[in-house]
Amino acid sequence: MIICTNKMEYPLRTQCQRVQKQVMVNGEKERVSLLFMKALVSTGSVDAVSQQMASHPQYLESFLRTQHYILHMDGPLPLPYRHYIAIMAAARHHCNYLVYLHSAQFLRVGGDPLWLQGLEAAPPRLRLLDHINKVLAHQPWLTACSHIQTLLKSGEQCWSLAELVQAVVILAHCHSLCSFVFGCDTDSDFVPLSKSPNGTPPTFCPFDAANGNTNVPQSLATPSEHKTRRRSLDSSCDIVCLKERIQKSQEEREKREERLLQTQTLQQTDMEEEEEMICFADPTRFITDPDFCYQEFARREEDHFQVFRVQDYSWEDHGFSLVNRLYSDIGHLLDDRFRSVTTLPSLHSPDLKRAIWNYIHCVLGIRYDDYDYGEVNQLLERDLKLYIKAVACFPDATKTPVCPLSWAPLKTSERIHVNLLIMEARLQAELLYALRAITQYMIA
Repeated sequence: MIICTNKMEYPLRTQCQRVQKQVMVNGEKERVSLLFMKALVSTGSVDAVSQQMASHPQYLESFLRTQHYILHMDGPLPLPYRHYIAIMAAARHHCNYLVYLHSAQFLRVGGDPLWLQGLEAAPPRLRLLDHINKVLAHQPWLTACSHIQTLLKSGEQCWSLAELVQAVVILAHCHSLCSFVFGCDTDSDFVPLSKSPNGTPPTFCPFDAANGNTNVPQSLATPSEHKTRRRSLDSSCDIVCLKERIQKSQEEREKREERLLQTQTLQQTDMEEEEEMICFADPTRFITDPDFCYQEFARREEDHFQVFRVQDYSWEDHGFSLVNRLYSDIGHLLDDRFRSVTTLPSLHSPDLKRAIWNYIHCVLGIRYDDYDYGEVNQLLERDLKLYIKAVACFPDATKTPVCPLSWAPLKTSERIHVNLLIMEARLQAELLYALRAITQYMIA
């Protein structure tokens, strides 16, 4: 431990502070490297979203843990269903990046390629999610008990309560992630993800290298890395035996190289076929009613909808316990994300972060009785409010977000932090509406 007190001589104190800062920086870099290594082992690549979130490793760890849990770990929904639901969610905002990403993962976990032809090619059970997907994505305040009842009582195609909760979590997760992708302009620079090298033996794990294990498989090592072995030849061995041994060694090497080439060719063919199929995964194929979009929650001349008051139904007192009961452990993971994003070290004051969070909930129809909304206008400039509303309410690949002028002096990490706040606030808002509807169904 480095101890630095104010009583030290000034040059020494400054040096200690520099060392402390460097230790923190190195620690954060190691943390990010480990997270990227885990992502590489899990999916074969590090996606652009993770790379952008890397400026906040504490949050990135929480985000990746939650995403991995809902998409890959134990749960009531089959893996292909999960990625197809993610495709449906991303398609509502025409997010090419996420549609491509989950189309690739859908195929890798054994999904039927025919489903990627469009929503009409998917099983009826998945098509039943279309309406609640549309409502949660654009006007979540319309989510009603009747929507839940329709899904849970649809004869042979009905959903179980546990399945529906996992589906709702995936929908909300991907809708809010579209906001982050849109805010960080990831979708406009989208290119297909690079894949891990062909022919990589399944027994090789990058964690071995990270842990100092240099026993890399021979097929991955370069010729310069191969250590030559000295063989002592018995003096009685004649030149014929030596030639036979060399010839046999050459034949075995040629066979190995031929098998490796065949394997690489087959894998390359499979990848090309997979990528060709994914190219047809146009977002518009997975949506209905394309004109349904965000509208102002309440207009003065037509206030049809009742305000969602957090005092009546909150995440802490109601949503957390319900989702955790119906989908084990997900409540803790989501709660960790909400807490992590609001406690990140930042130049933004706690009051500013709270204003951003509450403003997003406000435009989505959620109100806090104990909050003075006059602070929103005091702390958020008009151009920043317009940006926040655009990213939170209608992130769309066909539009371009206008960055506020006040962002010019900010570091990239600070801008990303704002987009993380927008994403998490929107995620919680969608979950509150969906979970409240499920609660109403259960007590009806």
